[in-house]
Amino acid sequence: MIVDKIMTHDVKSCRLEDTLSTAAQIMWDNDCGAVPVVDGERVVGMITDRDICMAAWTQDTPLSRLLVSSTFSKDPVMCAPGDSVAKAEEAMRTYQLRRLPVVEKDRLVGILSLNDVARAATEGKRTGAGDVVTRTEVAETLAAVCQPGQESLRI
Repeated sequence: MIVDKIMTHDVKSCRLEDTLSTAAQIMWDNDCGAVPVVDGERVVGMITDRDICMAAWTQDTPLSRLLVSSTFSKDPVMCAPGDSVAKAEEAMRTYQLRRLPVVEKDRLVGILSLNDVARAATEGKRTGAGDVVTRTEVAETLAAVCQPGQESLRI
């Protein structure tokens, strides 16, 4: 199965010059915990709700006075719409990531989340080749992502 079959296509993003208040509003409006950060159309990182909370707490500053550029995680691990879900899951396990921006020709076209992968397994989604995302694979990915005591290099 390929990423394009199960990814979220209508993905929202924020810009480097946006405030953390804007990023938090995007997350609230779209019921998500992370959004890609773009510079023009190019994905340059990710920002999570935890990043925003920790920035506000450590800097004791209102979100409206802090910029995304000062807080986001750079050099995101990404995938392409034509990549296999198995390859994307391997990246999630290796880097302990719950979400991967999906990029085509340096342009953001979607996001693949662990939720998308789990829904595909539950629904038994198949491609013409007959392969399916299994619940066991999802469980293994979730276990790897949630492994305690390991610092992730990327969000």
